[in-house]
Amino acid sequence: QLQASGGGLVQPGESLRLSCVASGFSLDYYAIGWFRQAPGKEREFVAAISYSGGYTYYTDAVKGRFTISKDNAKNTVYLQMNNLKPEDTAVYYCGADILGGSYYTLKEAANYDYWGQGTQVTVSS
Repeated sequence: QLQASGGGLVQPGESLRLSCVASGFSLDYYAIGWFRQAPGKEREFVAAISYSGGYTYYTDAVKGRFTISKDNAKNTVYLQMNNLKPEDTAVYYCGADILGGSYYTLKEAANYDYWGQGTQVTVSS
């Protein structure tokens, strides 16, 4: 299973780091993607890292502000979110895709094998 954490309430311009911890399987063989869902909107792709850790992908709205990274020793993927904006407010979910590596695969939620429970991020002054 996956456990997402690290969300909270912050002001615009502040930072948060989300964590996605895997248990019961090794992230050595899984790509991890972060998606978010705001009230009344569909779940959307935010960022992903390939199973090898060698490739990272971001949606245009977060490029230059968010960084995804993987620590296989801790079986954890992080999403560092800087310069947060009100439009980043959403529930953030992490998903795992076995041997995932392609952007075109990882940007689609239907391709993921496991999901975490979500963590709320609220950006408001």
